[in-house]
Amino acid sequence: MSYKGFAEPKHLITPADLKARLDEVALIDVRAAHDYATGHIEGTAHFDLYGISLNDTAEAPLNAFLSMFKNLFSMRGVTDATTVVFYDGESGERAARGVWLLEVLDHPDARLLDGGVRAWEEAGYDLTAAAAPVAPAACKGGRRLDRLATRFDVHDAIDDPDVILVDTRRESEYRGTEQRARRVGTIPGAVHVFWRDHLDAKGAFRPAGEIRELYESRGVTPDKTIIPYCQGGYRSANTYLALKMLGYPKVRNYLGSWGEWGNRDDSVIVLPED
Repeated sequence: MSYKGFAEPKHLITPADLKARLDEVALIDVRAAHDYATGHIEGTAHFDLYGISLNDTAEAPLNAFLSMFKNLFSMRGVTDATTVVFYDGESGERAARGVWLLEVLDHPDARLLDGGVRAWEEAGYDLTAAAAPVAPAACKGGRRLDRLATRFDVHDAIDDPDVILVDTRRESEYRGTEQRARRVGTIPGAVHVFWRDHLDAKGAFRPAGEIRELYESRGVTPDKTIIPYCQGGYRSANTYLALKMLGYPKVRNYLGSWGEWGNRDDSVIVLPED
């Protein structure tokens, strides 16, 4: 079923659709613990995955990182046969990160609650402060490494005309006036598209036509391989979902992002011109 005009809307679920399926999905609240304790959707497991980043995307640490997440998801009731719904306060970076991680682990049906808790409450649905125990499960998972990019992929992409790097950070991070790593700047040739520009005023995804126009106006087109990045692969996971839902066939979220690239001596870095 089409949703907001997206070619591939399977990554999103509306509050009404979620309400109708509460008994058959695994819910994961990725907000901070305080927000979860204040009020969450009934039956939800809590998993604040923010800050669990990887600053070295070489093969050994990458494999360890993905194995760790497979176990963490299993502890929250995720199986390979279960529809998993992540939610944030909005269609946020944390929930997008969860959906993307399960995609990398080859899970068949991971979704983000469009608009998050805000949309849920605006639809007239209740929250609860009662935490119910979630039975651990077995998430066997796999590997879809074509969904992610390592620093080696990014290095090769700099001089590849068939790849577009998208810097999804704030303007201040992109231009190097805000320092969040040892070195500041951006990757040579990267296109800057702030990740929140494809969300509306309520923090939900804008209609597909508006998002497509935004990215194509910056030269981010579906005939290329697109590699978005941010500081730790969270905001860029949101961009990943936006582009995949538009039907872009080759999108790879840079897992290490600036937390890796900006802290290495061998990374090629530039300060963009005005």
